[in-house]
Amino acid sequence: MFNNTSGFDFLLLEFSEVWELQILHFLVFLVLYVVTLMGNLLIIFTVAFDHHLHTPMYFFLMNLAMQDLGQISVIVPKSMMNSLLNTRHISYSGCVAQVFLFLFFIASDISLLTVMAYDRYVAICNPFQYEMMMNMRACIKMVASTWISGLFYGVLHTSGTFTISFCSNVVNQFFCEIPQLLKLSCSDSYLIELGAVVLSVSLVFGCFVFIIVTYAHIFIVVLRIPSSQGRKKAFSTCLPHLIVFSTLVLSGSLAYLRPTSKKPSYLDLVLSVIYSMIPPMVNPLIYSMRNQEIKAGVTKLLRLRHPSNST
Repeated sequence: MFNNTSGFDFLLLEFSEVWELQILHFLVFLVLYVVTLMGNLLIIFTVAFDHHLHTPMYFFLMNLAMQDLGQISVIVPKSMMNSLLNTRHISYSGCVAQVFLFLFFIASDISLLTVMAYDRYVAICNPFQYEMMMNMRACIKMVASTWISGLFYGVLHTSGTFTISFCSNVVNQFFCEIPQLLKLSCSDSYLIELGAVVLSVSLVFGCFVFIIVTYAHIFIVVLRIPSSQGRKKAFSTCLPHLIVFSTLVLSGSLAYLRPTSKKPSYLDLVLSVIYSMIPPMVNPLIYSMRNQEIKAGVTKLLRLRHPSNST
């Protein structure tokens, strides 16, 4: 038994015993991380420095980029460093911090995506009341509530997970993931697992239902718009949000709710990579590719000539 106060190290999943394959893993994760880093920083600086983008939708988008950046930065650099140094170790305190910060950012992410759905609802279904309902003070309160909810979620989950005693220190994942940690429990972790599942399902399902109901109202209103151009513009602001939320929720639910295997599983690894790394990487691409204002802001930030101004 590993005493949870002894300060022992956990051993994370080793991608391969072959040095060349470890370097390949390092390079692949490095490319994914740099792309994610650049994309989200570009969104943050574009919204921050372009006064035309100082609106609720882009304020939320900037915070989403910050959360995505935090989420991937908590887990990927440590995995890359381990592969580069040919080690598997992560300290007990490092594992606790990784679990807490990852849950903090991902729960904040889901909460913010829910707020962004409400923003689209007000903009499309109540356009004349939008400025009054979505004023800057209200937006700051909404964003603050998403960060605070993520904080509470992280604290509750982390404290529940690390109250157990561990029979092993071998984590079959490339970062400290709760399902894999609970599998190492020596004590009766049924109530902890049940509480973790109930809390996670409640959060995700509540947000999912809210977003579905919200978009049902949005689509009803959009379909009544007489202009096809107006319908296209309304759908273009909603579709990226739906894609981002669906990818995160579906992959995360499969990773957390499916039974964990006793041995390292490629399916567990793939699902964890999808929900932990793919959404933060593709979010900037999804939003920027379908948003002309973001494209114009990025072009201005990079001091490039916008294609529409070319002769």
